[in-house]
Amino acid sequence: MATPAGLYARLAGFRRTLVGDAVRFLDRQVLHLSTESSPSSTSSAKKQRDTLGRRMLSLVYPKRSAVIALRQWIEEGRTARKYELNRIVRELRKHKRFKHALEICEWMTLQQDIKLLPGDYAVHLDLIAKVRGLTSAHKFFEDLPQKMKEKSTYTSLLHVYVQSKLSTKAEALMEKMLELGIAKNPLPYNHILNMYIANGKLDKVPLVMQQLKKNTVPDLFTYNLMLSACAISKDVKGAEKVLLELNERMGNGDWVTYSTLSNIYINAGLVEKTRNALKEMELRISCQERSAYCSLMTLYASVSSKDDVCRIWRNMKLTFRKMSDFEYSCMLSSLTKLDDIEGAESICAEWESVSPTNDARIPNILLGAYVRKSMLEKAESFHEHMLQHGIKPSYTTWELLALASLKKMDTDKALDALQKAISSVTKWTPNEEIIQLVFENVETLGDIEGVEKFLVILRGSGYVTTAVYNSLLRTYAKAGKMPLLIIERMKKDNVKIEEETKKLLKMTSKLPVGKVSSTIL
Repeated sequence: MATPAGLYARLAGFRRTLVGDAVRFLDRQVLHLSTESSPSSTSSAKKQRDTLGRRMLSLVYPKRSAVIALRQWIEEGRTARKYELNRIVRELRKHKRFKHALEICEWMTLQQDIKLLPGDYAVHLDLIAKVRGLTSAHKFFEDLPQKMKEKSTYTSLLHVYVQSKLSTKAEALMEKMLELGIAKNPLPYNHILNMYIANGKLDKVPLVMQQLKKNTVPDLFTYNLMLSACAISKDVKGAEKVLLELNERMGNGDWVTYSTLSNIYINAGLVEKTRNALKEMELRISCQERSAYCSLMTLYASVSSKDDVCRIWRNMKLTFRKMSDFEYSCMLSSLTKLDDIEGAESICAEWESVSPTNDARIPNILLGAYVRKSMLEKAESFHEHMLQHGIKPSYTTWELLALASLKKMDTDKALDALQKAISSVTKWTPNEEIIQLVFENVETLGDIEGVEKFLVILRGSGYVTTAVYNSLLRTYAKAGKMPLLIIERMKKDNVKIEEETKKLLKMTSKLPVGKVSSTIL
């Protein structure tokens, strides 16, 4: 379940998607204007459209310099006012263009005619942390003039500590803020609450709320965090108490409030309360908050309301010019959750026809549904279709194909897919489910060649355990064979011999030697 912080992050992700096309459009416009002939009417139109903000957005690539663009702007006889620069920094941060935003902040610190306030330095500190790391951000804070070390800069450093998962430093800094009497707004408390909730330290939440209410008043984000804590602890009554307080203090929550509340009710099996919360959520969604629509579709799918899922999808298509890959993935996930395979196939075909990305994560949702429902022939033919469409298989694609082959008891094909999956990532995190299924297959079949191939794959990935060797020994026992040089291989792999291993070794030692291909051992 997504936390309010996570939902806000997804909202930012949608905004980044939306701005991508706009930025590319601006880039093309700047290039077009720079190469165009220059009659007076064209020159006048160019001057009207050319703003400092547009120039900064059109930089796009991090290697391009915001400072050079600023200098050029000023050399052309134009002005760069502080309020305009701050607005540009906000836009760049919103679109995760942190390097260019930092360059503008650093340029402003060198301008004698620009008077910077603590809030400006707070933004500067946050950008340093994002671009250059925690050490540089901490040094920047320490080097600040004393009069600039106040609530906004302290809160910014606190946020950096929380983002860096430095709980001890964050707690110590919060204590200092309380001692200095500068924790007078809910933001620093929200950072600490977010940290405790993310770390599962829900027992510390009441004390933070007590301190917050003593020094200031909660804001909407505070209440949404409290609801998130109730969701983790599955505390329905607590969530309703938080909602009641929110309504009394602030009048109403936002769509995130009711999204979290819906999740709580879903997990508690309270269908009618879920539907009421979803209606409230829907009333609070606007076209500026695209991620809310996906959240709403997913929640409606959780209560098996296909009509509402399809209605929200239709509304989205009427509201927005183009659906993003993420939105297609939400719709596909919702339909597969509802077991509407035919509908999911239609949406996937639509995605193929309109999206240029060929992102394997989208069709993988449908592929996964085929595998889960044991539609194995369809899974294989759909994979071939993906390849023909130019979609490069991802780790998940190969993992799903491995599962499909295991369901068909085709160990060789499963191991081939698993090997491709592992080769597609820099570092493999073992999937215990697949490992268990492979061993179940080879043990059932007494497939000694298959188990030896699997051992080679696991060894190559640095994952060899006593349990792995025990499964190998059980496979040999099933086949009525004794493995070659088994104790020597276990010693080489630094595997501990346990009681079960000793019994299996004793059992297989009385059997004839099992011969496998020399290319495997």
